[in-house]
Amino acid sequence: MTDVADLRAEVAGASRRLADAGLLVGTAGNVSARTGDLVALTGTGVVLGTCTPDDVTVVSLSGTVVEGRLAPTSELSLHLGVYADSSPDQLAAVVHTHAPFATAVACVLDELPVLHYQQLALGGEVRVASYATFGTDDLAGHVRAALAGRSAALMANHGSIAVGATLDKAVENALLLEWLCQLHHRASALGTPRVLTAEQQADVIRVAIERDYGSPKEI
Repeated sequence: MTDVADLRAEVAGASRRLADAGLLVGTAGNVSARTGDLVALTGTGVVLGTCTPDDVTVVSLSGTVVEGRLAPTSELSLHLGVYADSSPDQLAAVVHTHAPFATAVACVLDELPVLHYQQLALGGEVRVASYATFGTDDLAGHVRAALAGRSAALMANHGSIAVGATLDKAVENALLLEWLCQLHHRASALGTPRVLTAEQQADVIRVAIERDYGSPKEI
């Protein structure tokens, strides 16, 4: 089990990395990671680009503050709701952003189609969770449904969410989702994007498994 102090440092570091990449702006967005029955997440009102471990609050799975000087993010119910459906081995981190391209797509589409095979790393078509007011149980419920079988989802007129078995993986998924939304925006400006068929997607998965795609290999 990861030490809580280390987890707070990792959450702060992930927040700064996402801010540097332009996915987190000011205080908009939040990051969390789980160890056992504890969740470390960014505090409310924290400027995420300068987040420090002291800006990260630790809560129980019921939302009770265990450690930290700040109240947890207003999206506490969103993070806890996502964790409630999975074990720590399956899902150990949640990243919620207001990234510009992802948010723009979430204001227009009902689903992000698969234009590029890398999107299959997120599970396929990225669903857009129905709109609900931020910080509510309704929003958490919509997001949980959109995440079923996926590592990322969009949130209607709000932003994006990405999850992972590790914090690094959740961050990578958030970065990938933003790239895919930017790709869709640029492709749509040129014309009608070509969507990969179900057969093409299945073939990509087959080849990726055969070649252990994405894993380092020594010569």
